[in-house]
Amino acid sequence: MENKTNYRPTKAVIDLQAIHQNVVSLRHYLQPNVRIIAVVKANAYGHGDIEVANAAINAGATMLAVATPDEAVHIREHFDYIDILVLGATPASFIPYASRENITLTVFSAEWMEQAQEYLPLSKQVKLHVKIDSGMGRIGITTKEELLTLYSVIQKSSQFVVDGIFTHFATADEEDDDGYFEKQVCLFKELLNVLPEKPRLVHVANTATALVKDSSLQYDAVRFGISMYGLLASSYVGELLPFPLKPAFSLETELVHVKKLKAGQSVGYGATFTAEKDCFIGTIPIGYADGMIRRLSGQEVLIGGRRAQIIGRICMDQSMILMEEAYNVGEHVLLIGQQQEDEITIDDWASKLETINYEIPCVITARVPRVYKS
Repeated sequence: MENKTNYRPTKAVIDLQAIHQNVVSLRHYLQPNVRIIAVVKANAYGHGDIEVANAAINAGATMLAVATPDEAVHIREHFDYIDILVLGATPASFIPYASRENITLTVFSAEWMEQAQEYLPLSKQVKLHVKIDSGMGRIGITTKEELLTLYSVIQKSSQFVVDGIFTHFATADEEDDDGYFEKQVCLFKELLNVLPEKPRLVHVANTATALVKDSSLQYDAVRFGISMYGLLASSYVGELLPFPLKPAFSLETELVHVKKLKAGQSVGYGATFTAEKDCFIGTIPIGYADGMIRRLSGQEVLIGGRRAQIIGRICMDQSMILMEEAYNVGEHVLLIGQQQEDEITIDDWASKLETINYEIPCVITARVPRVYKS
């Protein structure tokens, strides 16, 4: 895939073959006829929505899921045939576009459906997926009465079609959840059973559910999110993983300056690092404006197959690393990924930042170009 010229050496390299393989592995693991919904919200978790969507579709995904109507618009501009589901709340004013462009919307409120009536007649039908809040506590129907009321309002117009119903599990990636997962499953099944007619697509399985829980929860489709990118939802999921995952995201740059620092000299804002002995310092063109926030000071990078520590305060556009030798300007520096026999992972960054791996690629800003290999 051709990429535009990037003059700055800092870039995120996305392995589309890894994404393709992860989807294929899931396809082989699922029961026959279970569809794969590729979750490409948040710019495909920071990997690039259009390129990732294309790889997922080629590997067998039959629907794409996004979080917002704007994300759906962007996807539709590049794919005129694939089903797109907006998982989050959508303003009723988006309905005419959804009708015209075949965007499936999530519905969880009779009041929203009443607003939707104002936009009739539409050029085409609008497909709806009913969201059940079985215990996540965000958006969704929580009782049988609410569900039946919503369903009856939808039935008032033939231009709205209940195409699916789904929920989201809060503790699917945890081993010991005090039965919370099963409580959610039971509530969802109770509500599903009160519907006069089962929709075309029932989907409850997120990544963790699809990979380590009861196969009966695969229903008609599964939503493949974090593990499509080769990342684990949790260590618990990792222990039970039915097939290996291939990480797709790496982050790299190169040295732009090298200097020898004498004992007693300091580096960076606040002079927070002072050399205890003579050493070599390398400057790399990446900083907190790129998503490498200041709390990553002390994190290691790979250069020449060795580990080097980020020292001092990370600047907006640059950072400094402590090196064992004076590498040449232009030497490749890997911040996330594998170099020779060593590897620094997204999980390493997440541990350093005391967060989850989902967050890391999402916070690498748009200033860092995504470069694709397949």
